[in-house]
Amino acid sequence: MTAQAAEQLRYQGQDHAMCSQPLDDYFSAGGACPDFASWSTALWRCYLGNWEIIDGRLYLIALRARLVDGSAATLATVFPGYPDRVFAHWYCGSLRLPQGRLVKYVHSGFGSVHESDLFIAIERGLVTRSHTRINGRAADRDAPVGYGPGAWTVLASRRPSGKEGP
Repeated sequence: MTAQAAEQLRYQGQDHAMCSQPLDDYFSAGGACPDFASWSTALWRCYLGNWEIIDGRLYLIALRARLVDGSAATLATVFPGYPDRVFAHWYCGSLRLPQGRLVKYVHSGFGSVHESDLFIAIERGLVTRSHTRINGRAADRDAPVGYGPGAWTVLASRRPSGKEGP
């Protein structure tokens, strides 16, 4: 599997790459999943979510995707009546936020290792605790800072607009 594009999380006033997919748990629990179109090998889930933690609560605040019919998918596509944000009451798990320089690149899923990871434990959408795991120092002081897949392969789209991606 190709290294995957990260979701984005705003936490304590800062934006972070998030190597977790809370919306997948919603779909796995029976939430209606639209027929998303695949557009990149770095995005097997076929969507990009933006998240925010406000007052200890996890919210999905935006969704970018393309449906197989070529139309744009948004937050309201998955959650009709909630165009601005949705409380992630379904999510129980840990959010992983890679921090610092790249220590080891792994071309698979979210397997790359950074100097540290911030983990935020979530129970029914509520933050219960957080901790940082130190993974070591990057041997190369010029190693990239922050998370990002090493390469993207964009799949061709036959949408009427001629644009690719979400």
